[in-house]
Amino acid sequence: MSDVVAFHEEEVLGKAYDARLMRRLITYLKPYWLKVALAVLVLLGSSATAIVGPWVTQLVIDEAIPAGDTHYLGILAGILFATASLAFVLGYVQAVITTWLGQAVMFDLRSEIFAKLQRADLKFYDKNPIGRLMTRVTNDVETLNELFSSGVITVFGDLFTLAFIVGAMLQMNLELALITFSVLPLVFLTAFLFRAKVRSAYRDIRVRLARVNAFLHERFTGIRVVQLFNREEADSDRLEELNQDYLGAHLRSITYYALFFPAIQFFTALALALIIWYGGLQSLEGTITVGVIAAFLQYAQRFFRPVQDLSEKYNLLQSAMASSERIFRLLDEEITVTDPPDPKRLSHPTTGLISFEKVWFAYDEAPGGEPTWVLRNIDLQIKPGEKVALVGHTGAGKTTLINLLMRFYNPTHGQICLDGLPIGKTSIKELRSRIGLVLQDVFLFSQDVGYNVHLGASQIDQKKIQEACERVGADRFIEQLEGGYGQPLGERGTKLSVGERQLISFARALAFDPEILVLDEATSSVDSEIEERIEVATQKLLKGRTSLIIAHRLSTIQNADRIVVLHQGAVCEQGTHEELLATEGLYARLYELQFASPAIS
Repeated sequence: MSDVVAFHEEEVLGKAYDARLMRRLITYLKPYWLKVALAVLVLLGSSATAIVGPWVTQLVIDEAIPAGDTHYLGILAGILFATASLAFVLGYVQAVITTWLGQAVMFDLRSEIFAKLQRADLKFYDKNPIGRLMTRVTNDVETLNELFSSGVITVFGDLFTLAFIVGAMLQMNLELALITFSVLPLVFLTAFLFRAKVRSAYRDIRVRLARVNAFLHERFTGIRVVQLFNREEADSDRLEELNQDYLGAHLRSITYYALFFPAIQFFTALALALIIWYGGLQSLEGTITVGVIAAFLQYAQRFFRPVQDLSEKYNLLQSAMASSERIFRLLDEEITVTDPPDPKRLSHPTTGLISFEKVWFAYDEAPGGEPTWVLRNIDLQIKPGEKVALVGHTGAGKTTLINLLMRFYNPTHGQICLDGLPIGKTSIKELRSRIGLVLQDVFLFSQDVGYNVHLGASQIDQKKIQEACERVGADRFIEQLEGGYGQPLGERGTKLSVGERQLISFARALAFDPEILVLDEATSSVDSEIEERIEVATQKLLKGRTSLIIAHRLSTIQNADRIVVLHQGAVCEQGTHEELLATEGLYARLYELQFASPAIS
């Protein structure tokens, strides 16, 4: 379990505030600078309204009521009503603009991350679990949405409010203002301790949430194994432990908030008490009016509200810094399999001549720093229209050879050419459009049968879909489905059998009419009847096309033009079925093991 936790563990949080990250985040607001400017102006106006109420209160108590001036009293009441109405409108406009900005930035970020993930190398996916990537696209982006809609811009509102209130208090009575501000050191100390504790609690919550997500992802993915070996109760106990740990982290966070907010309220009450005490004494001496004291009581209450908001926004800032660091690390991930600056065009149509020239490849390095070679000095030429089979023990490098041909990875050394042109000098899109690949592990989308054949390609109409399905014999079971070609298949095509899913994948390859066909263990999961149906249907398709076939079942490739035997990443022998049996080499031993009888030529 510890290995799984480490694999899915969230990274340790960086700085609470990182100016470099913040500058990069702010760039996402540049396309919307007019709305940002409008939001700041609205916040400025909204903050200005905060000082009007106490000022009107002071005028009412000190001037309008003692003078008995009902007209002046009415004017002040009108000013207060107009200010409240303006604050209402500005608050509405502010909420709409800041929320819109947050959603717009979230849209841009999510689109950029998705585009990056679509172009990322398979090597990137080899070392990043899908659950973590889903967290980047969903949770982390949502955190940044909160930063932009409730943090970055609204902070200006809190700062403007504080500035206006401080200015009004200093202008109204300097001594009483200083008395009010005397509690600020206690407020700042409390906020500092709160931020430190919340930072630690937030880190604990994120780590424990990652553990829960990793555990749930594994158990749901491997539910068959869980049920087969009766692990339900044990796994429930393990989840309870993880859940309890997660709950404890949340409760610690809640405790800090439960202490912080009452503490701020206490300091607010202390400031109010100081105003009443000092202001009352000065009022008795005739140096301060009752209206000033009443105004200060309101100003003090309004002053500590943005101070509390700013402390809360620290937690949001902490979350945003952690999320942005993870997102930018993903966006900055180097993509090694890319198009060249000036892509060359392949001949149209391609002849299908494929050349592997001294190809070496390693997925990673061994502990000593030396590459762990999967392919070693592969020199192999496949002629136009030739049907070549690749065989060998598991781990011999057969699938890796196909991965390099499709440019899922780049060779460590050497090059691969198509029609004499190194595939690294053409665009990835054009290369892959010329090759049809059918894998052993078929992936189907939850959409309907038709979509799983054309994958949204506009050039493949309904007629071509049906023709492709008919050629592989998939039409027989498709027509029996309730919705026919419009029948949704469910997640990963679970409504179909393994053989039926394989037939859909063959129909998909045929619909795109590739010039080169690659079958990677494509018939290993189907029964003999379906395999025979596929063999008959694809004979005409393979004729005149270059094709590569990987197969463990040697009976499926006996009619290949040439069989290439790989051993420990190198070509150890090649020839026709009869020629290889006659040499009594590795192929003959593999054949004998499969059929449990002496090899016959």
